Amino acid sequence: MPDTVNRRTAPGVDRPPARSRGPLVLAAALVTVVLWASAFIGIRGAGPHFDPGAMALLRMTVGAAVLTVIAVRHGIRLPERRHLWLVAVWGIGWFCVYNLALNSAERTLDAGTAAMVVNLAPLMVVVFSGLFLREGFPRPLIVGAPIAFLGVVLIGATSSTDAGPDIAGLLLALLAAVMYAGCTLLQKHLLSAGAEPATLTWLGAVAGTLALLPWVAPLADDLQSAPLDATLWVVYLGVFPTAIAFTTWAYVLQRSTAGQTSATTYVVPAIAILLSWAILGEVPTPLMFLGGALCLLGVLITRMRWGRAAEGSTSPPRR
Repeated sequence: MPDTVNRRTAPGVDRPPARSRGPLVLAAALVTVVLWASAFIGIRGAGPHFDPGAMALLRMTVGAAVLTVIAVRHGIRLPERRHLWLVAVWGIGWFCVYNLALNSAERTLDAGTAAMVVNLAPLMVVVFSGLFLREGFPRPLIVGAPIAFLGVVLIGATSSTDAGPDIAGLLLALLAAVMYAGCTLLQKHLLSAGAEPATLTWLGAVAGTLALLPWVAPLADDLQSAPLDATLWVVYLGVFPTAIAFTTWAYVLQRSTAGQTSATTYVVPAIAILLSWAILGEVPTPLMFLGGALCLLGVLITRMRWGRAAEGSTSPPRR
């Protein structure tokens, strides 16, 4: 009995609590990817009735309001003053530019193709977080990320239309991917510097909402003409894929590497297929099922641990 007490109270013995958080981290990651996958359905449902900027403004107005409640409940702890400009840049990139690019891209691209291009981002994050955040290149990421990306390619290739891809739409989706990757790396940097996740997400959402104010007039017009179900889709986007999903995303990113966290989102296209099948009646092809299975397999591999020796052999030495 004394030995047990000593082990629990000995300094540095923090592994049991860390392990106990493992299921919570996985649950938060699952919530994030399911809600982000549903965003593709919501954007498609509301897209014909809302200007891309107007949709982004309504989504972020709702999202920022919910995030205000979440931040107050957690206790607002502002980041260091020298980081405030980075928080603003991150918020405008994630919540303004990314939303504008994705909303515009999905006006000409089907959801599968848009998801394929946007999901270049996790691969970018894996590479750049290894280079610039010194996260190294763990073997599970090196093996799992390409497998998951292959699945995304199969999904996108199958869902492309016969008319061929729209160049402008592809470029907008690529811009969304670049914003996704860059903002993930910047968010990880801010969290590592001590930023409180709920406060950081709230401040970023407010910055993104303010940057979208030029679309107030188009939003007022669209709200008058849009059917109720389209408006409710945008409200859903603000509450769930924005406020809730970005809160759980920050929780996971704070407790995992940027590469591992972003690789988890390779599941998004696979879940989007199932949701579009259930909600929109779009029956997936066998190749889509195969792509979805590869996404799941690749993400599963990235979440595995192959032993300290294996991970250490692919990570840069610490001095």
